[in-house]
Amino acid sequence: MLNNSCNEFLNQLASGAAVPGGGGASALCGALGAALGSMVCNLTLGKKKYAGVQQDIQQLIDQTEALRSKLQQLVQADADAFEPLSKAYGLPKDAPERDQTMAQCLKEAGSVPLRIMETCAQVVGLLEELAEKGSRLALSDVGVAAVFCRAALEGASLNGQGIYAAVCPLKLYSSNVPYEDTEWVLLGLDTEEDLFGMSRQLYVWMV
Repeated sequence: MLNNSCNEFLNQLASGAAVPGGGGASALCGALGAALGSMVCNLTLGKKKYAGVQQDIQQLIDQTEALRSKLQQLVQADADAFEPLSKAYGLPKDAPERDQTMAQCLKEAGSVPLRIMETCAQVVGLLEELAEKGSRLALSDVGVAAVFCRAALEGASLNGQGIYAAVCPLKLYSSNVPYEDTEWVLLGLDTEEDLFGMSRQLYVWMV
């Protein structure tokens, strides 16, 4: 989906098509935040003033680029997961397969926002380190990156309570036990302040 031009993507987003939607837009917003983080790393690399942190900055850019790639893939993943759900809503209410189809589609569509949130939270953690070690001339760009990630997290959040989640599948009781057909996950929760305190502090520094 991101192989389209910016104009094509935005026109499609603005249309009445089922996809892309809010999830894909959130993933793209997070990818923009990660890309800005990479930009600040590139502006810091090779500068004598930051000779003492060059290795750290190189590691940061490797990580921000990996997360940017993941978020770009999640733009398409959100579309792929939501389109079957939009079709499932069109099934007759008395169709025998409707409930099972809806449940499966909701499960798949709901997993992508969680992955977007988890990835954006990882970007925010990297931006906090970058704010300390990156070029002072690009500090405002780190702040913009954090704001993008905040928007992406809020867009993909499960509720409006200021609690953000990350989910990791676990292979517990995977065989020869009564629970072998049950899916287990590790759920991590972070408060809004934990995730976004850094972007607020950046704003204070800049003004």
